[in-house]
Amino acid sequence: MARGVMGLPDRLVDYILARGVRETAVQRRLRAATRRIPMAGMQIGPEQAAFMQLLVRAIGARRCIEIGTFTGYSALAVALALPPGGRIVCCDISEEWTAVARRYWKMAGVQRKISLRLAPALDTLRTLKGKFDFAFIDADKTNYQNYYERCLMLMRRGGIIAIDNTLWNSKVIDRRDRTADTRAIRAFNRKLRRDRRVEISLVPIGDGLTLALKR
Repeated sequence: MARGVMGLPDRLVDYILARGVRETAVQRRLRAATRRIPMAGMQIGPEQAAFMQLLVRAIGARRCIEIGTFTGYSALAVALALPPGGRIVCCDISEEWTAVARRYWKMAGVQRKISLRLAPALDTLRTLKGKFDFAFIDADKTNYQNYYERCLMLMRRGGIIAIDNTLWNSKVIDRRDRTADTRAIRAFNRKLRRDRRVEISLVPIGDGLTLALKR
């Protein structure tokens, strides 16, 4: 069954990756390296990375934010899509995983487009100034609403916030699951559904990716 493309059989996933995604050699190497890590499931798939790259290019993004960087695959994808002079601020707290990211960013020649901040993301977000074009949220679920509110303040009108894991491996519809993360995702989804400051679309890609476009 699915390997990063929700609900699709393996053969169709293989076809999507072969025909619908353009990965660089460095992206493939980083994915392969991350697969050897016990927490590899936190990495987004190549089809989601390609979708995010298309979004970044479509809106002409130059200033981006990422909350939750892990080994750097999503940041690498965004950085590759940014024009010369474009920048992405990456928020994470793990020196270990982001050390992997730094190696591959340098290998891809995009390290100057990426500003890695090793600190609690909310602390970093409070220091940012000006307007941003795109944000990707993929970190601790209980803080999703806090991350979203701060990113929304920083977004320009027409900017997009992409929030990962909003289907949470189908746990959002499992009434027996009352864990803190699942409850946080459900609460966030309810909040966004009512939020008239944005246009929304929950895209069934990866583990669920919600797009919020600031009005």
